[in-house]
Amino acid sequence: MALPQPKVDATTAYLEGRALPKGGFTKAARADALSRLSAMGLPVRRDEYWRFTNPALLTAPLPEASEPLRVDQPIFTGMDKLRLVFTDGVFDAEASDDGAIDGVEITRLAEADAAEIHWAQGLYGTLEAAGQKPVDRPLAAFNTAAATDGILIRVTGKAAKPVHIAYRQSGDDADVVLHHIIKVEAGAELTLLETGTPGARTNIVLEMDIADGATLHHVRPQGRAHGRQVATHLFARLGAESQLKSFTLSMNGRLTRNEAVIEMNGDDASAHVAGACVGDGEDFHHDDTVFVTHDALNGESRQVFKKVLRNGAVGVFQGKILVKAGAQKTDGYQISQSLLLDGDSQFLAKPELEIYADDVACSHGSTSGAISEEALFYLRSRGVDEKTATNLLTLAFLAEALEEIADDALADALRDRLEGWLNRHS
Repeated sequence: MALPQPKVDATTAYLEGRALPKGGFTKAARADALSRLSAMGLPVRRDEYWRFTNPALLTAPLPEASEPLRVDQPIFTGMDKLRLVFTDGVFDAEASDDGAIDGVEITRLAEADAAEIHWAQGLYGTLEAAGQKPVDRPLAAFNTAAATDGILIRVTGKAAKPVHIAYRQSGDDADVVLHHIIKVEAGAELTLLETGTPGARTNIVLEMDIADGATLHHVRPQGRAHGRQVATHLFARLGAESQLKSFTLSMNGRLTRNEAVIEMNGDDASAHVAGACVGDGEDFHHDDTVFVTHDALNGESRQVFKKVLRNGAVGVFQGKILVKAGAQKTDGYQISQSLLLDGDSQFLAKPELEIYADDVACSHGSTSGAISEEALFYLRSRGVDEKTATNLLTLAFLAEALEEIADDALADALRDRLEGWLNRHS
């Protein structure tokens, strides 16, 4: 079916004047992605999975900055890790750590793409292309076509320390497009950290290939800039007995859209994707969109998302579990909940189950409500002031999502960051 003319015009205008990279080993994938983008067009509000979120902020020209630039406070300090820094979307070698990790090969997309052959050739754009069905993800296709840099990581053993991708924003007009590839070989293990604000507007794609028996932990506290506009896409493919745990913490931001598309292709695989979000103000809009496909035996997946909203903030959750025929013994769990701290905020949810196997245990639930008056009274009656009591109950509400983080030290650091935010915004 032909695209509506307004979509054609908007996509043409968006691409006009952009010097898209030609690519070396990515050349074919980039050309394919550009062709797919032209066929599907940029997202609009009338698209099914954008009806709760206006994509115009992610494609329109950047507005002039209206507030001072906020510098993200360091997190995970004191932890031994290999730090790779991007400033306004450009790799910052001076700020990055030297050295290497045994069993981990790291290269930059900008450098590797000068070659015609690379280990990432079979991965770049592959998972993104597969993730376009049954739902179009045009911003991800644009990323594959346009990204000039990113980190390519191949893990062949158990990494002794995490790899930390740290983002910095120094200007008000940085429009950042980055594409990372993580390949975890059979039996290998890695912890990947992402922190900070990449730019005024950001489009990031992560393609994660997790082989048989491999484990990948992904923890991502997003930056605290109030005006940031972010679209992220996580595409993951899991082999037999592999594990993925991905957690995202979001505070502040004008528009954040985090998508996760996970394919469980091997028996006995496990995928947990979770998020905690706190938002204050009518300019805050946060969207988690998740699609998990079970295509093997005895797979286990968890989607756990919690949002705390106040003063007109808007939270969105769209989550789906698809169980294909033959994916028997699937255990799929999905929960999305919001805590509304006033009557002006909104939580919009679209949970889905689509099951074609008959021996499964799948459930989903979505709730929205206020602070428990009974619990608040209990704490107040024992001498706890209202502000402290509210913050304690809010942290307790978010606890289930934070429990999805396997490393207690990482979870504690994020819990401290949340507590600080709540104290400032009470």
